[in-house]
Amino acid sequence: MTVVIDRTNPPQRHPEKAHRPDSTVLRKPDWIRVKAPVSREYAETKAIVREHNLHTVCEEAACPNIGECWTHRHATMMIMGDTCTRACAFCNVKTGLPGALDPHEPENVGKAVAKLGLKHVVITSVDRDDLADGGAEHFARVIREIRSASRGTTIEVLTPDFLRKDGAIDTVMDAAPDVLNHNLETVPRLYLSIRPGARYFASLRLLQRAKELAPNGFTKSGLMVGLGESREEIMQVMDDLRAARVDFLTIGQYLQPTKKHAVLQRFWTPDEFRALEATARAKGFQMVAASPLTRSSYHADTDFAALKAARLSRTT
Repeated sequence: MTVVIDRTNPPQRHPEKAHRPDSTVLRKPDWIRVKAPVSREYAETKAIVREHNLHTVCEEAACPNIGECWTHRHATMMIMGDTCTRACAFCNVKTGLPGALDPHEPENVGKAVAKLGLKHVVITSVDRDDLADGGAEHFARVIREIRSASRGTTIEVLTPDFLRKDGAIDTVMDAAPDVLNHNLETVPRLYLSIRPGARYFASLRLLQRAKELAPNGFTKSGLMVGLGESREEIMQVMDDLRAARVDFLTIGQYLQPTKKHAVLQRFWTPDEFRALEATARAKGFQMVAASPLTRSSYHADTDFAALKAARLSRTT
């Protein structure tokens, strides 16, 4: 029997967005321009990622900072495949039904981290609502393998919300990551349209639970701006995060990946970001990173060092 492969209609990256009307993608202002990745170190980082059959959020989410970060070998590993079970309106990661977990992935991540010589690594993942624990045990295995392969590396995990997966965050925290990061992404009013598979207060509770399980550990969360939120709504989210004892807040500009994604309402200016940072620090966050190009893992190594120093200064 002859099998004919139809390449005229390749699988869509975002099938759930295919029938949405096109929207105009706003031209980026001068303060958001970045250089194309061309360095030798960038190519070496890419080769190490490929050698160990790994995915990175840098590539899958089309991060604008990939050239700078990979030049410094700071690749953010994205575990549990490249296909997400959610369909967030802002995200460029592929959506659909994921495949089985790769049992060798934790070991491969550990080897790649050691080969890259990372002092600090960020591990994130797609949402895996198809798994009984949401992938929590896989996260824990990755943490342990990194510790085995690269003992001096500090580990930051950027996890899903593990919605309706009882005990999942406990499993991750049992592996003792140095930083537990979970992004709220936007203000509660916009969740239905921007993050429909998530629940604002469930995400807040996850951050609170992580701090309960590891009172001396660090917790972190991030927001995007430019989706139509108000400054007052952002202030309320800051207060909610502080009530959950979150240590570190990142705020960055939403950049619309395609004409089918959530519409970018406006660009916040550098001065507005500086004002947000000042407000967040006044509310008690130990560390704040706020700029148009800030992302969860951008400068994560130097920010983690600053975060530890900020805590130390408060206790001495």
